[in-house]
Amino acid sequence: MANTCDNIIFEVKKVICGKDNVIEQTLTAILAGGHILMEDVPGVGKTTLALAFSRSMGLNFGRVQFTPDVLPSDITGFSIYDHASDSMRYQPGSIFHNLFLADELNRASTRTQSALLEAMEEGNVTVDGKTYMLPKPFTVIATQNPAGASGTSLLPDSQVDRFMVRVSIGYPSPEDEKAMLSRRRNGINPMDKVKTVCSAEEISNMQSEVNKVFVHEKLADYIVALINTTRTHKDLMRGGSPRATLALTSMAKACAYLNGRNYIVPQDVQKVFNIVVTHRLILTEEAELNNRSAEDIVAEILKAVTAPKV
Repeated sequence: MANTCDNIIFEVKKVICGKDNVIEQTLTAILAGGHILMEDVPGVGKTTLALAFSRSMGLNFGRVQFTPDVLPSDITGFSIYDHASDSMRYQPGSIFHNLFLADELNRASTRTQSALLEAMEEGNVTVDGKTYMLPKPFTVIATQNPAGASGTSLLPDSQVDRFMVRVSIGYPSPEDEKAMLSRRRNGINPMDKVKTVCSAEEISNMQSEVNKVFVHEKLADYIVALINTTRTHKDLMRGGSPRATLALTSMAKACAYLNGRNYIVPQDVQKVFNIVVTHRLILTEEAELNNRSAEDIVAEILKAVTAPKV
């Protein structure tokens, strides 16, 4: 399936200029079966990125612009009386898509956030005592603006922890921004050039193959050691959770898969460690006063923990 992954990346690059690393990180998270938190300023292409992935992968795409008046039932669905059958009929909510973009999730109420995140964790929704399975594959890309928090409800730490990775697109370089303009000359929409190179079923099969990637016992010890070091670091009030250990393992497997291997190596773990762990860490007050960042600490941990030779 390596060619399929290359083809997906090629198609997404048609609309996203100069962000190869972000494209690869997003694809890795999708193949790992995880959900993605994108913290970034408006207008850098978060929606475009999600839509390009859905088109290239043949995934059903849904998007909700979250505001305080979005209700949990808008996401999970609700029961409505059907006169024809004289019974209650379930009306599916907006989450029933393969790739769901939760735009500005932090502007929703805490109840609505919880409804979405429960569906992410369980892979289903329960309405009026009945459980409805979400489509497979199923990925949520949630966005939030790190600045301008007025009128927002910040995600609780326990809910942030449910996102496998946190990524940031960032502003393009002047050269990439100029290339973006060139692609849109004469009213051309680059998204119209994105081709579907696989199907939702193929993505599910690829996720199954990722799950089968071999993890040597020494690599398992290495992953556990990295996460445990975050829990004992002097500048961290709280380190990675056991969910972080699982996420790091899954991402390393997906990274190996993208590189055409059926086994992971230390470089796979190191490559994804930052995006898997940083959003789960809470710094001490002293570290924040010293202008320390989670990224700095993660880099230190990678240097401090010796990688195994396998």
